Amino acid sequence: MGGNTAKTTIEEEMKVAKRGKKYQEAVKLIDRDQAYGAQEAIELVKKAATAKFDETVEVAFRLGVDPKKADQQIRGAVVLPNGTGKTQRVLVFAKGEKLKEAEAAGADYVGDEDYINKISQGWFDFDVIVATPDMMGQVGKLGRVLGPKGLMPNPKTGTVTFEVEKAVNEIKAGKVEYRVDKSANIHVPIGKVSFETEKLVENLNAVVDALVKAKPAASKGTYMRNVAVTSTMGPGVKVNAQLLTK
Repeated sequence: MGGNTAKTTIEEEMKVAKRGKKYQEAVKLIDRDQAYGAQEAIELVKKAATAKFDETVEVAFRLGVDPKKADQQIRGAVVLPNGTGKTQRVLVFAKGEKLKEAEAAGADYVGDEDYINKISQGWFDFDVIVATPDMMGQVGKLGRVLGPKGLMPNPKTGTVTFEVEKAVNEIKAGKVEYRVDKSANIHVPIGKVSFETEKLVENLNAVVDALVKAKPAASKGTYMRNVAVTSTMGPGVKVNAQLLTK
């Protein structure tokens, strides 16, 4: 047993070392103890991104809420002014005229029972589901498979609605969802490393504004306790939360 454990530890260290050189060089660009202004933080994230692909830029928030309490749950969605850099594949569950509305709006997949059966058999070639309220009785049966993947439609994120055209248009334009986890953290993608700094800052500010508006009345003390931005493979950069919320 001891030999196997030692072998596993060595293998893990080797993996870290393989990705470590570029990562360690990127880390040198950043003062880990400093909280930067939004523009400078994002510029550092862009400089520190060394992967051969166009990395996603993500913002992480540590909030002053207690997710265990129902009145401090935070969940919603925001349309990023400059999009996410990713084309979302949208599946719409609807009936009658709403099917035609979804197709006209540019939904990738539109239907009812057929797609419910496909999903129950393991099909997941989509990113977001929109459902009209009258379809939720059937869609709800997929809760066990959609829930763990974060794909279940929800009125709070605007994905359970009769306004199908609006929902599809917003998702295609760059709508992202946010939800506080059990550790009071929220992670949201705000674009790609290839985006201009100004566009990433605008997207970041849109997320901040949405979270400020979503602040629960029961939340006491400092609301945005820590904020950081990072790229898919790069180190995190602290952002001055006080400057963001002014």
